[in-house]
Amino acid sequence: MNINFDRIAAVLFLTVGVLFMIGSKHISSSSYGSVVGPDIFPFFLGLLLMLLSIRLFYETFGGQGQERNKEKLEYKPFLIIFLSTLIYILSLETIGYVITTFIFLFVCFQTMERSKWVSSMLISACFSGLVYYLFVNVLKGTLPGWPIWF
Repeated sequence: MNINFDRIAAVLFLTVGVLFMIGSKHISSSSYGSVVGPDIFPFFLGLLLMLLSIRLFYETFGGQGQERNKEKLEYKPFLIIFLSTLIYILSLETIGYVITTFIFLFVCFQTMERSKWVSSMLISACFSGLVYYLFVNVLKGTLPGWPIWF
């Protein structure tokens, strides 16, 4: 555990949480007469992120004098997941939700644990297909479908 890194991360996450809460107030508060509108979910996510970051910041003062388990930071997995997230964002509209999410999850799972590629493939496929089905068919929402050439 790196105390300085944890403190910086806690402050950054606190800032992101505040921005989420402020940004959620710019979303319409209700839709079609419903009490729960589209602004509720991002507001509570921001609140949760703020509370967790405050807890992380508080915990850094408990172990100030000690640096436990001086671990080597692994930059390669971070860069792989960061780049795959950027590619996911850029290709979501053109390739579609199901295919892009499947590839993204598979790459992330393989980055974290290389040996279990069959279970990674099954989990990625089931998750992306199930979320697409639930959101589009059950909740009647919209997600980028299949590619035009598919």
